[in-house]
Amino acid sequence: MTQQPFSRPGAIDLSALKRPAPSAPPAGPGGPGAPATGAPTGGAPTAAAGGSSYAVDVTEQNFQTVIESSMTAPVLLVFYSRTRMPESGQLADDLAVVSGEFEGRFLAGLVDIDAAPQIAQAMQIPSIPLVVAVLDGRPAPLLQDAVPIEELRAALTQVMQQLTAQGMTGRHQPLHAVAGPDDGAEEPPVDPRYAAAQDALGEGDIDRAVAEYQKLVDANPADAEAAAGLAMAKVLQRTQGVDLNEARAAGAANPDDVDAQTMVADLDMLGGHVEDAFARLVELVRRTSGDERNAAREHLLGLFAAVGNDDPRVVRGRQALASALF
Repeated sequence: MTQQPFSRPGAIDLSALKRPAPSAPPAGPGGPGAPATGAPTGGAPTAAAGGSSYAVDVTEQNFQTVIESSMTAPVLLVFYSRTRMPESGQLADDLAVVSGEFEGRFLAGLVDIDAAPQIAQAMQIPSIPLVVAVLDGRPAPLLQDAVPIEELRAALTQVMQQLTAQGMTGRHQPLHAVAGPDDGAEEPPVDPRYAAAQDALGEGDIDRAVAEYQKLVDANPADAEAAAGLAMAKVLQRTQGVDLNEARAAGAANPDDVDAQTMVADLDMLGGHVEDAFARLVELVRRTSGDERNAAREHLLGLFAAVGNDDPRVVRGRQALASALF
């Protein structure tokens, strides 16, 4: 049995949102936020002002609807305060920008904790900035640092690739068409190159997904997204029908067995424990030699490809691999 890429604790406790917001003066830095003013009375989300078609300012009125939309595709909630921590506001802006680039693979929910303090209370937010991934109504922390947009984009690319490999290929509908010079023109269709592979994953036909991704890689070896999709599909293919507990027990009993260790590394990848997978195989490379060492190294390179060369975890993993080899 394989794990989902996110841990899924209990559903969000919305009971706090059933009570009226307390009347309080605007807070200074570090104090409780003021209640929302001028909040819309309707529950339907509308796109964030000046943002993409896939970003929404989350209020106490539309929070439930935003969370329910995670049944279709992931929702990424970013909690921020421009007054207390300006860099958290920049992270919210960057997430809105990147949400447009992913064309509905996720909805960015922007939660200003000063304007909507009860949402932060209901979610038990310990600090800002914080990005929480919500899948099927269930939250899991995803990011706790105000990273540059390039690092944010790389991290989310890896997350979306993992979800695709799990067969989660839903998309949100745009909340509105972003105004611009070509306003009124039809939006370009989503790139259809990956449709066959994603459809196969959605149907649970992993072998066909591998074959479809392989066709894309053969046609264009420079297609990084196809290469990453192929690598993740192969991980899914290798772990089909594998019992997680038995695999981990075999790995613990046979620390130098390449097959046992690479299987646990694959399961770590599917469970979202990317750095654990890398560390396990780096240490295996360090302990082995000859054909066994080469097999471990090649497997690790395949996992690097699945995550993406721009991901900082891959950069660190490559440095660790070089140290183990030399």
